[in-house]
Amino acid sequence: MSGAFRSLARAAWRDGATVQGDRVVAEETPIALVYNASTYAVMMASPTNLEDFATGFSLTEGVITAALEIIGFETAHTDQGVEARIWLDPARAAGLAERRRHVAGPTGCGLCGVESLEAALRPAPRAPETGQRLTPGWILSAMASLSAAQPLNQATRATHAAGLVAPDGRLVAAREDVGRHNALDKLVGAVARGGLAVPGGAVVLTSRVSVEMVQKSAVLGAAFVIAVSAPTTLAIATAETAGITLIGITRADGFEVFTRPDRVMLDAAP
Repeated sequence: MSGAFRSLARAAWRDGATVQGDRVVAEETPIALVYNASTYAVMMASPTNLEDFATGFSLTEGVITAALEIIGFETAHTDQGVEARIWLDPARAAGLAERRRHVAGPTGCGLCGVESLEAALRPAPRAPETGQRLTPGWILSAMASLSAAQPLNQATRATHAAGLVAPDGRLVAAREDVGRHNALDKLVGAVARGGLAVPGGAVVLTSRVSVEMVQKSAVLGAAFVIAVSAPTTLAIATAETAGITLIGITRADGFEVFTRPDRVMLDAAP
């Protein structure tokens, strides 16, 4: 996690007393995504796992359709931030030139710079029908497995995480970032680069679920999205159309199922 956080001085007021000391604080850095020497987007993110971020962002934004279409990657650090320099194969680079745009993406942004309602509401890929039905115990265990994969949040209490859980309950991969969308993009990139895809798996999230989180999870081939917080109306509608089982408000004592409840064994013993 080199470069992911710093220890900074602060004054704390607790129980009526002031104490001087330090706190570990998460880094938030402008990351410029540069395709074939031309800037496409600038996102505020944690400056870690940047090749995963670049690959995942490229996939979920539709810049590429497969990780192999990226033929080169490097980073350049400046006083202002980091350039993630991505080199695309000639055919994909030509296609990107037709849809070039510049966006400034704050930490909470997931659809920054989209030029039309059609682009914002693009249909998500259809979830695979695997026949798997989840028990309540499986769901709670999947959510709990993400906690141990969040060292940056344990240090700073300021980051989100996204993980991919295989049907057998194994946490395949997890990524963290100060932005929830960025964490999910990093997960998508890590899975694509590592050949870790498990169609029909579950994406687990430490955040609320908005429409773009469902869209990004669908790119990963997930049949389930499980989150600690609530979904939005558009996220629910998108998950329904994509055939994704959307589960929210997942806490130690239970959860709520918003779409495709037929894939959850709600009458099973804990």
